[in-house]
Amino acid sequence: MLPSGRQIELVAGDQRAVVVEVGGGLRTYSAGGAELVDGYPAEAICSSGRGQLLIPWPNRIEDGSYEFEGRRNQLPVNEVELSNAIHGLVRWATWALREDGAGRVVAEHVLHPQPGYPYTLELSVAYELSAAGLRVQTTATNAGSQPCPYGSGAHPYLTVGTATVDPVVLRVPARTVILSDKRALPVERRAVEGTSYDFRAPRRIGATVLDSAYTDLDRDEDGLVRVELLDPGTGHGLTLWADETYGYLMVFSGDPLPDVARRSLAVEPMTCAVNAFRTGEGLIRLEPGESVTSVWGIAPARTAERSSS
Repeated sequence: MLPSGRQIELVAGDQRAVVVEVGGGLRTYSAGGAELVDGYPAEAICSSGRGQLLIPWPNRIEDGSYEFEGRRNQLPVNEVELSNAIHGLVRWATWALREDGAGRVVAEHVLHPQPGYPYTLELSVAYELSAAGLRVQTTATNAGSQPCPYGSGAHPYLTVGTATVDPVVLRVPARTVILSDKRALPVERRAVEGTSYDFRAPRRIGATVLDSAYTDLDRDEDGLVRVELLDPGTGHGLTLWADETYGYLMVFSGDPLPDVARRSLAVEPMTCAVNAFRTGEGLIRLEPGESVTSVWGIAPARTAERSSS
């Protein structure tokens, strides 16, 4: 058995993607024979969060503890060196994969009550390939009898084929960056103007180290925010887009992680801020029976001009 479990390949024209049973994540995605995400081999365990789903919270919760509806909850601290709970509870869970044609697969999972998160979520993530690229739709339903806190995110590492991200031209249409402390927890909001974090106009990443959350996102007329990467040498590029439920983008050049360090760029759409279970920033409150749906995707350069959800 493969470490990431069952593998389902999606096919649409010259596009290929593989969705896996463990975590319901995206292992690979390519178009025209060029890799667009920095994935991992089928024979390997997923490392550095590659392609994983971050539910019911993205990023970190300080000390793994939070209060909701007057109740104190303690999650397992799984980022031990920084004393945080990181990236949710479903990354290593078994998801049911349901094929829906050659270009579409739906991953489903029920997150049952457990210590630190005594709530029930029914989760469905639909991956679909089309002429516009890859579309990922996440739906969460509160299947329990009490309100629950919720956030979601995804963790693709993007690549345009360069050996490092240094020569890549990047555009991030965001007016505010949220800076973090040594525990990777937010400590300061700053306007990007005049700082090294300002990528509103496309420019080379160069030596810039990125491990920051962006917000106050500028959206196009269709409501989507678009992050663009381009290799100026070859013209190979892509766009990651996200709908209005995603109010935050984590951009990470991977410097502290040897397996991904500066070889690709993680652009992580998040519905809430880092540490939202404690601060409440962007946190979604789901009433019993209530659902929320979020959509993001990746468009290859040939369709990057205006992909749609």
